[in-house]
Amino acid sequence: MIQKQDEDGPEPAKQESLTPAALVRMEAAALEELAVRLEGPMAADFDRAVELILRCGNSYGRVVVTGMGKSGIIAQKIAATLSSTGSPALFLHPAEAVHGDVGVLMPGDVVIALSASGETEEILRLLATLKRKGDALISFCCNLASTLATASDVALDCGVEREACGMNLAPTASTTAMLALGDALAVAVSLRKGFKAEDFAELHPGGKLGKRLAKVRDLMHAGDAVPKVTPLTPMTDVIYEMSSKKLGMTTVQDGGKLCGVISDGDLRRLLEREGGAALSRTAGEAMNMHPRTIGGEELAAKALSILEERKITSLVVIDRDNKVEGVIHLHDLWGVELI
Repeated sequence: MIQKQDEDGPEPAKQESLTPAALVRMEAAALEELAVRLEGPMAADFDRAVELILRCGNSYGRVVVTGMGKSGIIAQKIAATLSSTGSPALFLHPAEAVHGDVGVLMPGDVVIALSASGETEEILRLLATLKRKGDALISFCCNLASTLATASDVALDCGVEREACGMNLAPTASTTAMLALGDALAVAVSLRKGFKAEDFAELHPGGKLGKRLAKVRDLMHAGDAVPKVTPLTPMTDVIYEMSSKKLGMTTVQDGGKLCGVISDGDLRRLLEREGGAALSRTAGEAMNMHPRTIGGEELAAKALSILEERKITSLVVIDRDNKVEGVIHLHDLWGVELI
């Protein structure tokens, strides 16, 4: 395998004419080679890297990712992916680090350093400090005999047969391999931590992914906003409660526990059957005794699925003791772009 170097390393090469498809296949081939190494000779080193990150998380340490140039851009993405999957991480610019920013590094932190050549000057100037202040050093390198790789606690091989570039110079396949390796490392750590969809939602409250993973409890109407009557409430008061709360329904409760639901549809059908005599009924006589319900810890996406399947507009949110916690309406889900 040809070990690639950073932008300042390779010798100039003759430009080859390659199609876009051929360039993409070069990057795909680099990823396939990386996958083979992860299943074989690099498996133990990868597991060791996972353990080091888990250990720093248990000791309230963070993951500090650094790299220069194109590798630095990949390092920023890896830090973001780690943070969003439950491993607090930050990017440290190596050039700024030697002018004071290395002060962000604390005992217990694990450093991941990215350098294709393993000889990037700005990172090598930091080596002594990184080894002294941090808990461990993990490197992504294309040259495992390089200064950075040999100084690391764990060196992961990102070597590629060639870059996806006509001159075999521009960091392309090698940075793609670094990115994929960083994603694999972040996800492997999150799986070991037992990171769940609910945890992901808590870290992504503003994006559409987070909204799809929001919990019912976060979106439901609660407290005084929940329409409620008792089984003995006259229908005239039931209608008033439904109109004032504007959810097109009301819960029927006894001591806080759900007895049933009366919806606009239930009321309309009652009037069609009984005419004016319907107004002499009580809520307990008119209610649907088996309404659809959902727990507050369920995902909003599940609530939407039930509403669409049953062709209804609201669900009563209850706890394990059948006590009413709130109501989630179809309009609440429209507001968070679930539809």
